[in-house]
Amino acid sequence: MKIVCLDLEGVLVPEIWIAFSRESGIPELRRTTRDEPDYDKLMRWRLAILKEHGLGLREIQATIAKIDPLPGAREFLDRLRALTQVVILSDTFEEFAKPLMQKLGWPTIFCNSLEVAPNGEITGYRMRCEKSKLSAVLALQQIGFETVAAGDSFNDLEMIRASKAGFLFRSTPQIIAENPQIPAFEEYEDFFAAIEKSLAE
Repeated sequence: MKIVCLDLEGVLVPEIWIAFSRESGIPELRRTTRDEPDYDKLMRWRLAILKEHGLGLREIQATIAKIDPLPGAREFLDRLRALTQVVILSDTFEEFAKPLMQKLGWPTIFCNSLEVAPNGEITGYRMRCEKSKLSAVLALQQIGFETVAAGDSFNDLEMIRASKAGFLFRSTPQIIAENPQIPAFEEYEDFFAAIEKSLAE
């Protein structure tokens, strides 16, 4: 049995931190896992910026409420879920993801959680497990699934490499150039066709 494991931000929905950077007027928050491979370093840096500006969960959730899935993403996901099992593996947080999951038709998502003070300050975060995307893929394989994985960032590469088939979707020129063995796509129609072919093999 096969299962498709998809990244969330950049693949199905816009990057949350980029949207919040735009909304808050803080350009430094545009930095994402496309730019920084060390997720812990990236998150500690983000939390320091939020603290410096007095921003917390409420402000970020207000931005997320305005975010819609990428054009064509819901239709792509619906077609894929009709074809096979799909799970979203994301390094985002439960507190960010819920309204986006509603707009995507409530797909299954494995993600992380935030530590939030009573005043709404984000004081830390809890990863579900170490190397959460790779760990999930390996666990699915251990219970009998063949995995097909796709994403756009540095933190997706391990799960892509560990899977029967893997793809990049709307990734950066640097990541694509450094990983020429991974097929890369820009449009959902081509992306779907590649996944469908890999599931049939």
